[in-house]
Amino acid sequence: MSSADALANRLRELRARDGITQAELAERVGVTRKTINTVENRVFVPSTILALKLAAALGVTVEEIFQLAG
Repeated sequence: MSSADALANRLRELRARDGITQAELAERVGVTRKTINTVENRVFVPSTILALKLAAALGVTVEEIFQLAG
């Protein structure tokens, strides 16, 4: 099992709730749109710093975005 398989996320759902694009979220947190896409698709597990930035940008806790898949 890869680390991406072990981490589920609600990033796409929460981003859509706020009506923002991947590019807009990427700009807010200082990464590329592709990075947001790969996190949403569970290809890439973000660093703690990026997870915290994503949570702040979406106004939620890290735990509201990311959960251990089980």
